[in-house]
Amino acid sequence: MKDEEDENILPQGQEEENTAGEDAFEDIISTGGQHFYDNQEDGKDTITKVTGMYKDWFLDYASYVILERAVPAIEDGFKPVQRRIMHSLKELDDGRYNKVANVVGHTMQYHPHGDQSIGDAMVQIGQKELLIDCQGNWGNILTGDGAAASRYIEARLSKFALEVIYSPKITDWGVSYDGRRAEPNNLPVKFPLLLASGAEGIAVGLSTKVLPHNFNELIDSSIKILKGKPFTLYPDFLTQGIADVSNYNDGLRGGRVRVRAKIAQLDKNTLVITQIPFSTNTTTLIDSILKANDKGKIKIKKIEDNTAAEVEILIHLFPGVSPDKTIDALFAFTACETSVAPLGCVIEDNKPLFIGVSAMLKISTNRTVQLLKSELEIQLSELEEQWHFLSLERIFIENKIYRDIEEMTTRETVIKAVDDGLKPHTKHLKRAVTEEDILRLLDIRIMRISKFDSNKAQDKIESLEGDIEQVKHNLEHLIDFAIAYFTKLKEKYGKGRERQTELRVFDDIEATKVVLRNTKLYVNKEEGFVGTSLKKDEYVTDCSDIDDVIVFLRDGKMMITKVDAKTFVGKDIIHIAIFDKSDKRTIYNMIYRDGKSGPSYIKRFNVSGVTRDKAYDLTNETAGSQVLYFSCNPNGEAEVITILLRQIGTVKKLKFDIDFASLAIKGRSSKGNLVTKYPIKKIELKEKGISTLLPRKVWFDDTVQRLNVDARGELLGEFRPNDKILVISQSGKIKVITPELSTHFDEDMIVLEKWIPKKPISAIYYDGEKERYYIKRFLVETENKEESFITEHPNSHLEIVSTDYRPVAELVFTKVKGVQKENMTVDIESFIALKGFKALGNQLTTDKLKQVNLLASLPYEVPVEVIPEELEVKGETDADDASIQLDDDGQITLSLE
Repeated sequence: MKDEEDENILPQGQEEENTAGEDAFEDIISTGGQHFYDNQEDGKDTITKVTGMYKDWFLDYASYVILERAVPAIEDGFKPVQRRIMHSLKELDDGRYNKVANVVGHTMQYHPHGDQSIGDAMVQIGQKELLIDCQGNWGNILTGDGAAASRYIEARLSKFALEVIYSPKITDWGVSYDGRRAEPNNLPVKFPLLLASGAEGIAVGLSTKVLPHNFNELIDSSIKILKGKPFTLYPDFLTQGIADVSNYNDGLRGGRVRVRAKIAQLDKNTLVITQIPFSTNTTTLIDSILKANDKGKIKIKKIEDNTAAEVEILIHLFPGVSPDKTIDALFAFTACETSVAPLGCVIEDNKPLFIGVSAMLKISTNRTVQLLKSELEIQLSELEEQWHFLSLERIFIENKIYRDIEEMTTRETVIKAVDDGLKPHTKHLKRAVTEEDILRLLDIRIMRISKFDSNKAQDKIESLEGDIEQVKHNLEHLIDFAIAYFTKLKEKYGKGRERQTELRVFDDIEATKVVLRNTKLYVNKEEGFVGTSLKKDEYVTDCSDIDDVIVFLRDGKMMITKVDAKTFVGKDIIHIAIFDKSDKRTIYNMIYRDGKSGPSYIKRFNVSGVTRDKAYDLTNETAGSQVLYFSCNPNGEAEVITILLRQIGTVKKLKFDIDFASLAIKGRSSKGNLVTKYPIKKIELKEKGISTLLPRKVWFDDTVQRLNVDARGELLGEFRPNDKILVISQSGKIKVITPELSTHFDEDMIVLEKWIPKKPISAIYYDGEKERYYIKRFLVETENKEESFITEHPNSHLEIVSTDYRPVAELVFTKVKGVQKENMTVDIESFIALKGFKALGNQLTTDKLKQVNLLASLPYEVPVEVIPEELEVKGETDADDASIQLDDDGQITLSLE
C-alpha cells in the first residue's frame, strides 16, 4: 500500500506547472484528493496530491448513509433501524408490554448507533398506529408534542404486525455488525408497508419522500393488480386535511401535492380549523398565522387553540373583516396550505432506485405472492413429512416390526432389521425410507406403542391428506389464494382505517386579491412620484406591499409598477389606481390630441398583458400629444360627453355630444376614431354612463366548490351588478349574497341558484321540540345575512326544500304495529299559503314518517313582474299578449300570441 501511495505523490521540491488552474482542478477531480501548496525556498509553490484512503472515503460514507440509514428497502419498506426495532420487538414478544427503553437497549445489539436515534425511530413507527401497540404518552402528531421519555412508555407488537411481518422459515438472515447474532437482511412483509406508512430521509447526494397512502385503498389496489385491472393511488394523511393530487405524478420526482387545512365559518366573526395539512402541526400552523398577521397580510383579533384528540383552532376576526377573504388569505400566506413534493427513492439490490408508487405497489404485491408461495411450499413439505412419518409409525406398530430387533446386538443390525421389516409395506409412500426415519421409529416409547389406536392413526393420516390437498390447491391457484389473503386482511384490520384526507381540486388563489391592504398609497401628481412614504401628498387608496399600481400621464403614457416607498413614474399624473391584471371589465375612455396641433381622437380600451416598469404610449406616438379627457370605468360604463370647439375660421358647429357607447372596445395600442380636426376648447360630462358590457355569466364548479367566470361547472345564470345568489344548507339555513368569486360554501349546501326575490321557497321539516312535521312557504326577507328557517331545537332537521313555484312532495309513513299507511301526495302550494320567514308553518302530519320525497313540480305560468331583467323580447308587443312558461330546469320560455 505504501508503495502505491508513494507512486502518486510528487517528490519534494519538484515543480508543477499551473498555468490557468484547469489542470490542477482536473487532477483534484480525477484523484479525489486535495491540493496542498508548500512555499519552497525559491518562492514557488508545490502542489502535493493526497490520495489513497481519502479518494474513497467520501464515496464509502455516502454509500453507507444511503444504504444503512436514510433510504428504505423496496423488499420490506424498512430502513435498517426500523427493521432492527421490529426484530427486537419480536424477540422480546411475550404478549405483554415492554418498556421502550428495554426495546431500545435490545435493539442496540443490532444497530451500531445511539439510543436516542433508535428511540426517535421507534416513536415515529408508533405514531403511525399500524405496527406497534402503544401505551403511555407517545406524543401527538396534531400538536407536535413529543413523546415521554422511553423509560415511561411501553410497546408491544400489534396483531397486524404479527400476522404480516414475521415468518422465520422464509426470512433472509444475516449477521449483526459484531458477528454475535443473526438478524434479518429483509423481513418477509406480506403487505405494501412502505406505501401505507410513508418514508422520508435525506442521505448524501439524494433523498426520498414516499407519502403515506390509505390502508384499504392499498389492499383494493393490490387485488386489482392480481386481477389485471387498472388502479390509481393517491396519498392519505393521518392529519386529515384536504389534498389536491391533480399533479401527484405517481409519486415521482417533479410531482406535487397541495394540502390545505379544513377551515369553516363558525359565525360571522369566527373561523374554525378542524383539520390541518400534512407536515404541519397546530403549533407551527398558529405561528404562521401570527406571523402573517404581524406582517399585515391578514387581520385577526385573536387565536384560541382547543386541540385535544381532535383539532380545533378558533380564529376570531374584527367586525367588518370578510371571513371568505380571510380564509383565502390563510391559504395564501400561512401554513394552512402547504405543498409537498414526493420523491420515490428506494433501495433495490444495494442500489438506489427512483420509482413511482404504482410500480412500488406492483413489486410489493408480486413479492407478497412469492412469500405466500414460499410459505405454502414449506407448509406442504412439513405436512408431507408428517404424513410420511405417521404412515411409517403405523406400519411399524401394526406389523409389530419392533419385535424383530429383540435379538439384535449392534446398531447396524437393528437398523437393517427395521428396514427389512418395513420394505414389504412402504410401496405407497411418497419417498424412500431413510436411516433418520428408522432412528425416529426406534425412539418411540413402549407406552405409546401399547396405547396405539389404529383407527385414530388412520383418521389423522386422512386429515393430513386433506390438508395436503388444500395446500396443493392453493399452490395451483396461487393468485386466488393471494386475493383471499388480502381480502382477509381488509376484513380483519380495515375497519376504522377509512380515508382521512379529502381529495379535491383546488382553485388558484391570487395573493393580490386576498392580501389585507393595510398600507396607504399616496401620489404627487405634479412631480410624478407615487409611494407609501409620501404622507404629506394626496391619498389614493389602501394597498399592500405586493400590489401593482397603474399610472396614466397627461402626455398619454401609461406605466405599471410595484408598490414601493417612493417611485418616480413621470410628471403630470391624471389617474392612478391598484392594477389587477385579470380584470377585463375595467374599461378606460380617453380622448387625446395627436401632437401639439393635430386632430383629436377618441378610444375605449382595457389593459392586460403588460410588462412592469415599461412606459406604454396610448396616443399615436406623436411628440407633443396630450390627453384631453380620461375616465376609468370598473364595469365598462360609457358616459355621454359634450365637446366645445374653439372659434376658428369657418367652423359652424362648435358644440356636439359624443356617446362612448357607440365605440367598440379595442386594445390599448389602437389609434382610435377621429373626433375633430379642429382645436377643442373644453370637454364636459353630460350624462353618466351605464355598463355596456353584457351581464356576467357565473358558473359553480363543484370540484373546487367555488364560483367562477371561466365556464367551469354548472351555469348559475347571467348576473348584473345588483343580482344575488340563493344558498340553502341541509342544516336549515338560508342566505342571499352577492356572487363574489371568493365566496366559500359549506359542505352541507343543497341549493345554489340565482335569486328571484318573488319566487317562494317551500320546506318540510321536523320540529324537535313539538315532535311534529311542519310545512312552510316563505320569501327571503333579508339579504347578506344567514338565518335559520327551521326551529333551533337540537333534534329539528330539514327533510326537503324546493325553490320551484308549485312543488309536490310524497310522504312515506312508518309501519306501526304491522299496519302500513298508504303514501300521501302533497301539493305544497294548495296546502299552505305564503307566510313570513319566521313563521312556524302548518302541521303536516302527526304520524311518523319514514321518508319524504320531492316529486316533479306542477306547471306554472310565471307572472310578468318576476321576469328577470335580462329576458328581452325583440319587436313590439304588449305584455298582456305574452305567455311565459317555466320548464322543469327552471328556464323561462316566452311566447307571443
